[in-house]
Parts: sequence; C-alpha cells; structure tokens
Amino acid sequence: MKTSTNRKKRALRESLQRTLGPVADLEQHLPDEWWRELFNAVYLKTDGDVVENGENTRLEVDFLQSVTDITPASRILDLCCGQGRHVLELASRGFHNVVGLDRSRYLIRLGRKRAQAARLTATFREGDARNPRLAEDSFDCVCILGNSFGYFSNKQDDKKVLQAVAKILRQSGTVVLDVADGVWLKSQFEPRSWEWIDGHHFVCRERSITNDGERLISREVVVHDELGVIADQFYAERLYTREDIREILKSVGFRNVRYHGERGSLSNREQDLGMMARRMLFTANAPIKPPRKNGRAPVFDVTVVLGDPRLPDQVKRDGRFSAEDLDTVGRLKDALAELRGYRFHYLDNHTTLERDLSSVRTDIVFNLCDEGFDNDPFKELHVPAMLETLNLPYTGAPPRCLAVCYDKSLVRAAAVQLDIPVPLESFIRPRDQGATLPSVFPAILKPNYGDSSEGITRLAVVHDETLLLTYLDSLRTQFPDRPVLVQEFLTGREYSVGLIGNPENGLSALPVLEVDYSQLDGDLPQILGYESKWFPESPYWKKIRYLEAELAESEQAKMVDYAMRLFERLGCRDYARFDFRADSNGGVKLLEVNPNPGWCWDGKQNLMAGFAGQRYAELLDRILSAAVERIGLAERLAQCLATEK
Repeated sequence: MKTSTNRKKRALRESLQRTLGPVADLEQHLPDEWWRELFNAVYLKTDGDVVENGENTRLEVDFLQSVTDITPASRILDLCCGQGRHVLELASRGFHNVVGLDRSRYLIRLGRKRAQAARLTATFREGDARNPRLAEDSFDCVCILGNSFGYFSNKQDDKKVLQAVAKILRQSGTVVLDVADGVWLKSQFEPRSWEWIDGHHFVCRERSITNDGERLISREVVVHDELGVIADQFYAERLYTREDIREILKSVGFRNVRYHGERGSLSNREQDLGMMARRMLFTANAPIKPPRKNGRAPVFDVTVVLGDPRLPDQVKRDGRFSAEDLDTVGRLKDALAELRGYRFHYLDNHTTLERDLSSVRTDIVFNLCDEGFDNDPFKELHVPAMLETLNLPYTGAPPRCLAVCYDKSLVRAAAVQLDIPVPLESFIRPRDQGATLPSVFPAILKPNYGDSSEGITRLAVVHDETLLLTYLDSLRTQFPDRPVLVQEFLTGREYSVGLIGNPENGLSALPVLEVDYSQLDGDLPQILGYESKWFPESPYWKKIRYLEAELAESEQAKMVDYAMRLFERLGCRDYARFDFRADSNGGVKLLEVNPNPGWCWDGKQNLMAGFAGQRYAELLDRILSAAVERIGLAERLAQCLATEK
C-alpha cells in the first residue's frame, strides 16, 4: 500500500504546473482547442461528483429510453462519450450494439477497461465528433449527453458535428441532445468559487463571459494540499438558447425537433455544478436523405390536408360540398402538380385523419383545411393542434393564432394597442338585455365568432335602433351562444392586403386589392356578405368585382405597414390576408384579419397574386416555400430541385 501511495505522489509531482497567478482577462488565455488536453484524470476529479455519479447516469439513460424507440437490437452511438458511463449503463441493460466515441484517449481507454472488468459488451473508439469516420446510415440513435455539445470556438464546428450525425443516422433514426442552458447560465454563473474535491485536492474556479457574449469561460486551478498546483486550465462552452438549438438542428435538416424540458444534476458534493447545473433536453428525427445515385431522384414529400367532402358543412350552401367545391379541389391538385421537386398526396377523410397522419412520413403538411376538423369552423385550430401533437411540420398559422383571430373583438384590441385605426364598436354578450346600443348609424351587426361571412346579410346593415334590435334578435336566434358586434358601418372603399413570408425571413406584400361595388343596385348595402359568396341567385352574385387598387403609394404603404405589424403580433405564419375599409372621410380602418385565408383559385389571395403576374401554381409555391424556409428545410428542398434539373 505504501509503494502505491508513493507512486501516486510521484505522478502528482510530475504533473505539477506553474500557476499563471491573477489573470485580468480569461479569454486571452483560452486555447482554441482546449478540449484536446483537458479530459484526463484531473477532469474525473474536478467533475467526478457529477460524471461519476451512478444515479445521474441511470436517470439520463432512463430519459434516453423514454424518448426514443430503441431496443436491445438497436445500433446506438454515444458521441463524446467520455469514460463511457452511458455506454456501460446501456450495455448493462442488455443493449449489445452500443458504440462510444470520444477525442480523449485517456477516457476511451478507461471505458474499455471498465467494460472488460464488468464483462460488458461495448465498443469504444477514439475520434473527432466532427468527422467520426463511421459508416453512413449505420445507427438508429445518436446521443450527445452530459453537456458535451458546444465546445468549439467556431459555431460552424458545432454544426459540423450535427451534419456528421445526420450522415451516420439511418432514415428512421433519432438524435438525442443534452445541452447547457445558456440563458440560465449567463445570469446565474458563479464568477468565483472553490471546493474540496476529495481529501487532498481542492479546486478554485473563475468564470467570465466572452466579449461577444456567446461563451462562458471557466478557469480551474486544481491544488494538492501537500504538493501544490497540479493544474491551471481553461475551457469554454457556447451559451446556446433553446431557439438556437432548434435552429441549428433544423438548418442541418433534422425534423420534428422536440424540447423535453430541463434537467439538473445530482452531485456527491452538492457545491459548484458549473456547466452541469442546468441542461436542456432535445430530440429530433434524422433528415430526409436523397436516394443513392443509382436510386430514384429525391422528392420533397408534401401531405395536403383538406376539408372532408363526405361530411356536412354548415357554412356551405345547403350544408354540404357542392360540385363547385369539388372543382376547386381539382384545380388545386392541377396547380400543385405543376410544381417541380414535390410529391403531393392528399388526406381529406376526417374520420381516419389522426390515424392517417400518425403513420405518414412526410417533409411537411400543407394545411389547407380551412373548413375546420369535421368541417366545423370552430375547430379550424384543431387540425394544426393535431399536427403539433404528432410533431409534424406544417404550413400556416398555429392554433393560438387561429384562436385569437377567430375572435374579432380580440383582433380589434390588438389593433388598438398597435395604434391601428378600427371602427367604433359595441360588444353584446349572449342574452345580455342591458347592453348599451351605439348611437352611430349606419351600423353593421355580425357574430363575434364566425367564418365565411356567417350571419352577415343585406339586413345586417341598419340605419336606426328599431332595425338594429330586429336584426340582433335574428342573430341571437341563429347563433344563440355567440356574442354580437355592432360596428360603425364604413361607407368608403374596401381593400385587402395579402402577405406572404415570415418576419424573420422576409415578409412581402402582394398588390393591394380593391372591392368594386359600383355595379350593385343602389338600394343594396355594399358588403361582402354571406349571400355574395354562396347564393348564385343573389343580386350580389357576379356583380362584385375585384380590382387592383389605384391608391397613392403612401396610402398603400400605410395599410401594408398595419398588416405587417398585425401579422407579427398575432403570430401569423407563411401567409395571411388583412381587410380594410375607409370611412366617409377616407380614413382607412381595419375590418378583419384572416390567417390561413382562402386558398382557392378564385379567392382574393390568388387574385392579388395575379395582379403581380403570378399564376395560381406560383402562389401555392410561394406559400410552401415560406413554410419550408421557416421550418429549416430549404436545403433539403434545394437538393430535390437540383436533382430534378
């Protein structure tokens, strides 16, 4: 025993270092490739309270199993495996195809020794995570656990790690990522601390944020109580946020990025946990890969979700899909068939929709189900909610945006907060007999919740209190549980602004549309009511025209600015339409916001695209492209288009 103790002391003497003493700027002393030398026996002392804590490892492997579908036969890679604690835990649970890879020769050798001592089957390899030199499409799961992501001085090197992971994952594979919570660490790190790490060693730590604010630098001075300083070392880690990780994964092409919350670390010492104090957990599916060169050209797979023609539809005329509706769907399919690089397939059976979506393998869902789930307009948000539950990327507005915009009074409140002019308005609750009626006439009455101009007919425009009360009673009978809005009726020109894109990637406006009522009979109120959309025998039918607005550039710019501000505030995505109308003095006011507006060939959005010289297929392509870019699949789509050329 004495000989062993002397040998250890001799080794410690040989490892003694001269300390740098006080350092004013930690960043100046940080080696670019600090990770080449740091992970050794000293590391297992300074961080051993966490990385040698068996309960930590068991909990992390429990998490790995809970968020993936790995089985004992699955091929699993623990990238940046360190001393192989996760590899060995998986092997002890019966997983017999587990590989650990790490840059540290010391830790890889230690992992092999421990596997041999425990008689566990596991493979350990020394290698660089950016170029692991492993066969493509060879793993079912790659995990980067224990806060081993974000070491490189160049952010692009972190991306190279994920690109390497994408190559070695099979098409059905999953990456599992455990990353330091950058936002939390930036505000909570300890600038100075010290602790005993065993009976003879203590460590003093200093920390600071780099000048660019993107990394946390740590300095550790490790001291032996008899011999002195044995290490004076520096390391750093990038302070990624949750959105940063989502974006870098998506930029590489990973799909269905999921955030699984935060995790702390158990510690044998319960003192300074440093970068292991709080971590974020993510999973993502492998990118869609193009076929081998001898296979078919890759295509970008799109699943189109539509309303169900088998079910009743209370909004449509006669409560069902008509021949015109089916023709509209046919024109949509013809237009989409023109787009290069895509493969489209369609889902419209709502009885089996959830089951069908749960089994589909697709790049993106083109959500054109503006009828709502089961053709119920109150359930329009249910379709994107279902897609989010199934972790399927999709076009258009998320559930929260659809919910807000379905409530006209909430949209009005948002507009007011943004200093966007709105009509005078009174909100009347269902069965409210004490409401204060407006004194401004003419007025228009409409349900607060509604779609496709439900409840808005020629009788909705009233010129006195008697007519107002009569139509209010009619709306309460037809829609007993809906609040009613009584608005100032604007008598000036009516306009629509169409937007395509997203604020972070570029949001652009189509030419402004004007609704032309000049051919209507003089005794008809100039409105786009339910009759004008659904009744061919109506005096409105085919007498309302849509023209490119002839407005001063400043007036158009004002409406576009209003629309863009609302687009971002309400959380619209990819495309939306905003309707405005002028009052008798020419002042433009907001009427309505339409996220996921009508996509049909004769709808306003396509008419506006036509003013810009774009065909129907081009409009659909622009909407799809906006969603693809937002989701982070632009590179994947570009590959498909390049191959087709």
